[in-house]
Amino acid sequence: MNNNNFSQTAALLWSVADLLRGDFKQSQYGRIILPFTLLRRLECVLEATKPDVLAKYEAVKAMALEAQDKLLIHTAQLSFYNTSKMDLHRLGETGIADNLESYIRSFSPNAREIFEHFDFFNTIDKLAEADLLYKVAKQFANAPLSTENISNYGMGLVFEELIRRFAESSNETAGEHFTPRDIVHLTTSLVFSNDDDLLTQAGLVRSIYDPTAGTGGFLSSGMEYLHDLNEKASLSAFGQELNPESYAICKADMLIKGQKVDNIKLGNTLSNDLLRNDKFDYMLSNPPFGVDWKKIQKFINTEYTDKGFEGRFGAGLPRVSDGSLLFLMHLISKMRPQHEGGSRIGIILNGSPLFTGGAGSGESEIRRYILENDLLEAIVALPTDMFYNTGISTYVWILSSHKQANRKGKVQLINASKERAKTGGRGRSGGGESDEVVENIFYAPMRKSLGSKRKELTESGIETIVKTYGQFVGSRSNTDFSKIFDYQAFGYRRITVERPLKLAIYPKDHVRLAELQEDNAWGKLDDSTQNTILAALASFTDQLDEQGRLMSRDIFLKSLIKKLDGIKLSAAQQKMIVKHLSEHDDEAVVCKVKGKIEANPDLRDNENVPLTESVNEYFAREVLPHVPDAWIDTSKTDLKDGEVGIVGYEIPFNRHFYVYEPPRALEVIDADLDAVSDEIMQLLKEVHS
Repeated sequence: MNNNNFSQTAALLWSVADLLRGDFKQSQYGRIILPFTLLRRLECVLEATKPDVLAKYEAVKAMALEAQDKLLIHTAQLSFYNTSKMDLHRLGETGIADNLESYIRSFSPNAREIFEHFDFFNTIDKLAEADLLYKVAKQFANAPLSTENISNYGMGLVFEELIRRFAESSNETAGEHFTPRDIVHLTTSLVFSNDDDLLTQAGLVRSIYDPTAGTGGFLSSGMEYLHDLNEKASLSAFGQELNPESYAICKADMLIKGQKVDNIKLGNTLSNDLLRNDKFDYMLSNPPFGVDWKKIQKFINTEYTDKGFEGRFGAGLPRVSDGSLLFLMHLISKMRPQHEGGSRIGIILNGSPLFTGGAGSGESEIRRYILENDLLEAIVALPTDMFYNTGISTYVWILSSHKQANRKGKVQLINASKERAKTGGRGRSGGGESDEVVENIFYAPMRKSLGSKRKELTESGIETIVKTYGQFVGSRSNTDFSKIFDYQAFGYRRITVERPLKLAIYPKDHVRLAELQEDNAWGKLDDSTQNTILAALASFTDQLDEQGRLMSRDIFLKSLIKKLDGIKLSAAQQKMIVKHLSEHDDEAVVCKVKGKIEANPDLRDNENVPLTESVNEYFAREVLPHVPDAWIDTSKTDLKDGEVGIVGYEIPFNRHFYVYEPPRALEVIDADLDAVSDEIMQLLKEVHS
């Protein structure tokens, strides 16, 4: 059966929507069609061993459920079974709802659970209320889904097509559970591409995992990719999903494909990893963008604090407002070391994980761990408007724990959102100058938008991206949309630059004195002391310059204390007086405490020194020529390497692809304005004529 036949079969199954129209919303069709398709396929697959299963059931039904289950699975020669004598042909015309429910409940627990999470019993009741249950069941009973007509692989393609139709019919919420197929295709191709030679080996057994499995799109795509390369290879699918309906669809898809469905788990991956001890060969994920993890914060913090690198989050924790990097660290914890064959990851993230968080922050430390452990191979920037529920910029990260030799220490950035201009057409004014027509070699606008998805990657665009990624040959071969960097290029040291405190004091400035008197701390002094201090300040005359200021804090305080004639001021009171009566002045005398120059916190600054440069050389070149009295605070050192400056990492993707475009010449702008004015005048004449 070819792809065209798969589409025809899917269209036949989806045609049940004609019966549903009017009684059910379009977004509800999938919740009816998918479980009925699964039911019909399962009964077709079970048909050959059904008599043996029924006979065995009669013999073992008095046994404990666990022992009974093992014997029936063995008899069915599959990972599931059904002990009912009914099927879709034998439901009858009366009592059909009760009969169908009884039929569903007779499946083995692993299959029955899928229908329960589809909320299928409620669907049966609604179909019965609409007097449609018999018609729908009859139509599915005649669906040609036997193993003679269609293989597990072929049935998987049919089911995926139905999932796609369901996603498009419910696009207002699709983004939470469905990843567009073009994005799935690209990410899967990138993750598998470097292993094509390995994947063609006979008897190959590999595993694939998605911690945010949704409806199983990535798992299915991985199996399809491997099937196209090597039909005899085996790819075991593992996944976990939080949403019950998406979990049911994913588990149904895996069951149809002949996978061990016990490997698909229901629950929150971050707070309850149900595949805790497993490692995987290939991992793919599209975690939710920008979703906070406040609900599970206590659990994550405990794992981070108690387990460190023995757990999943030892590198650091991102801010609570975005949990994307938690999923990335979770995946990294599932990687096999290189001596065990290594692992590869493809994960879709928004722009935030590239640069959010400064040096020493959780996000920066996570990037540091990834880059310094040489796990990141490439990042691909996707166009905007690629997903059902968001139009923001997104990126595909590719990670590997067994990099090829030429990729060691390197990171490739591919800008698939880049628009390229070609010359063509004529200017607005009809002159000889040509305009630039913008085109894109990676994507095309969709004929019909699906939610926020207005663009899709073309087959040629995907091929170009994958080829560009696969033909990694070094930075000298950079194209205008692909660049290669040493990983250190994304690192820096944040040094703290201090400048001396130089204060000019204005003891007789009326505004400053008024602010001093209003200070709460001033109010703690008795009236007599306040008056004595004010009188002492008023007596500063000969020491002041023409601007009414004294250019040394130390001289001012010594003079003030002398003028107070025995009244002692605490250090806090002295500081309060100076705060209100002073301002920084580069011409003033440097303030010192116990002979040590005091830094001005208001002038404190940070400089990010590239990791590839010497801190001292950078400081001498970039800072001292502008502020010659500045110095580096050498007490602020990195916790990991102990050197001056805190190490940070960020990947400023757009900056690396920025191309300066000079503004158009004034003559061209004037010509355009004249042309527009002429058009407006012509339109006005037509209106008044």
